[in-house]
Amino acid sequence: MPNYNAITKSITLPDGRQITLETGKLAKFADGAVVVRLGDAMLLATVVSQPSSRGDVDFLPLSVDYQEKFGGAGNIPGSFQRREGRLSDYEILVCRIVDRILRPMFPKDYHYEVQVMITLISADKTVQPDALAALAASAALSISDIPFAGPISEVRVARIDGKLQINPLTADLARADIDLIVGATADSVAMVEGEMNEVSEEEMVEAIAFAHVAIKEQVRVQRELAAEVAKSHVKREYPQYEENDALKQQIMQAVHQGAYDVAKSGNPSKAGRKEAFGAIKKPLLAQLLEENPELDMKMFGRYYASAEKKGIRDMMIKERTRLDGRQLTEIRPIWSEVNYLPGAHGSALFTRGETQSLTTVALGTKLDEQIIDTAMTSGYSKFMLHYNFPAFSTGEVKPNRGPGRREIGHGNLAMRSLKKVLPSDDENPYTIRIVSDILESNGSSSMATVCAASMALMDAGIKVRAAVSGIAMGLVQDKETGEYAVLSDILGDEDHLGDMDFKVTGTEKGIVACQMDIKIQGLSSEIMTAALHQAREGRLHILGEMAKTISETAAELKPHTPRSHKMLIDKEYIGAVIGPGGKVIQQIQKDTNATVIIEEKDEKGHVSIYASNQEDMQAAIDRIRAIAATPEVGETYKGKVRSIQPYGAFVEIMPGKDGLLHISEVSHERLNALEGVLEVGQEIDVKLMDIDKKTGKYRLSRKALLPKPERAADEAQA
Repeated sequence: MPNYNAITKSITLPDGRQITLETGKLAKFADGAVVVRLGDAMLLATVVSQPSSRGDVDFLPLSVDYQEKFGGAGNIPGSFQRREGRLSDYEILVCRIVDRILRPMFPKDYHYEVQVMITLISADKTVQPDALAALAASAALSISDIPFAGPISEVRVARIDGKLQINPLTADLARADIDLIVGATADSVAMVEGEMNEVSEEEMVEAIAFAHVAIKEQVRVQRELAAEVAKSHVKREYPQYEENDALKQQIMQAVHQGAYDVAKSGNPSKAGRKEAFGAIKKPLLAQLLEENPELDMKMFGRYYASAEKKGIRDMMIKERTRLDGRQLTEIRPIWSEVNYLPGAHGSALFTRGETQSLTTVALGTKLDEQIIDTAMTSGYSKFMLHYNFPAFSTGEVKPNRGPGRREIGHGNLAMRSLKKVLPSDDENPYTIRIVSDILESNGSSSMATVCAASMALMDAGIKVRAAVSGIAMGLVQDKETGEYAVLSDILGDEDHLGDMDFKVTGTEKGIVACQMDIKIQGLSSEIMTAALHQAREGRLHILGEMAKTISETAAELKPHTPRSHKMLIDKEYIGAVIGPGGKVIQQIQKDTNATVIIEEKDEKGHVSIYASNQEDMQAAIDRIRAIAATPEVGETYKGKVRSIQPYGAFVEIMPGKDGLLHISEVSHERLNALEGVLEVGQEIDVKLMDIDKKTGKYRLSRKALLPKPERAADEAQA
């Protein structure tokens, strides 16, 4: 008999497919373990929390890891070690969308280390597992004894052929014009991330609301599962914050009005505001320490931060102004420059307030494409966007350890935004790499990256369909009165003290990508719609400022940008162009200084040629045409006489392609022999008159290119 007692629940998707949740069978030493299955896709989520916390920790040490097992997809990793290694960028992005919705669901005073691990143990090519990861994690937390204010869930909502669908089949996503991951509790939406094809604000809100309906059902089933498991255990107890109501009230009275006044003063300098707020905190702390040398510093810090935050938020709602003196809808000053770096193929410097991005574009060949090797997919990508956030951008000192999860997430948001306006692969022969280096940061640097990257692409000569801008929106709402203020182009401080961080990117026509984190419950669709419309006004303003620097794609590529040319050859000539062991193509590249790449697609040879100048490009084109071009009837060729026979001469019109020039076709005059008329090695112009359908032999003529004798005599008399 098995040593387990499995409990299973099922969720029915709108299209009739079943998601099952099972616990009690795997990973029983974990505090919570659930297997989620849809089709053949299976995810195992486990959660473990330490029974004690370090005394110096005053935050939640939460780690979320998502990993796909190659064996679950029947694949072997392509790495040298042939085993799973560090998480891929895609896996890290899944970690982020789960982390962002789980983290606010833990009690603020729960400081015990928590590890959430989600593993794809079986793959299904028709199922996208990222839409199931948060469901699995939430279910595992809900059945554990770890304090958790869930359940929550996430679903993918996509509009395919005009119809909204929940967790659609992978193959259908290629036709989607809306593709969002939406996370929510039963009561309110908490997280949104995805991309769209220039859709309206109302269409986006409709998709989010549609997703929330499906999430409510998934939350209901999780509660049923947790209720059945909870018969065997209850949530653990832990030491909670000690409260001192008198001290809390004393600090609130001492700080609120001062914070209100500092915020209302509208100091545009981040450093100046920090100093002004410090002038409130320092004397108050000194006073309290004098009154009570045993003052609990952590308690003081919590109460002070709460009082300062309330003072600033109250000011914004009542005065309708911002920390730096701006109006709610006002965008910080923008200046920009393109072609700033002479060595790059395209570059832009974009500065908005105290946020600055220096972005470059490098154009490479097909050989520069990124190799994609994951458990679910393998192939190549010809568009990359990398985002770097060095410590000096915020005036800090930190070791440079390469890109972290934040950098990967911000880069992905910008990449999603720009790929929507790139030319098709047929129109664009280049591999494109964009790199955004953030030089200053106080506000959304990912949105500055979108703007700078859009301008750099145009500077590089890439024919984008439209310019893209991005803006970060914030929200401050009074829970008691319901009053709220939507903030355009938020500062870093406004992000920290606000109730929403909503990043929206788009063209003049509509939205192309978004990333939203909501920190409060019960955000209405009315507020969300108002924020989106306010964001549109801000995006259009930023697009106008960008257009002052560059409004259309540069007409010419930079002089040092590699030129490209595409041509088709018959499939039968691919081997001839490559040559035995690649000798022919290698020689062409050596002789012409060009890069030549051949692929077989659709029964044709697709040849891509890259060269630094037109002379080398043309030399490579001519060499390939000489090998692979098919002679056409009626065309004239400069041929070389290879042999002479009594009945005519064999003339090579292309490498490896000889035709018969019959003695009767050499001249208008009757010739008995070709001695003295033609010589072996002589170059002559000939016209291809016919190709024998049975034998494929070429019939050439020289006299067809010569004037007739009568015409020649008439011209001589004239």
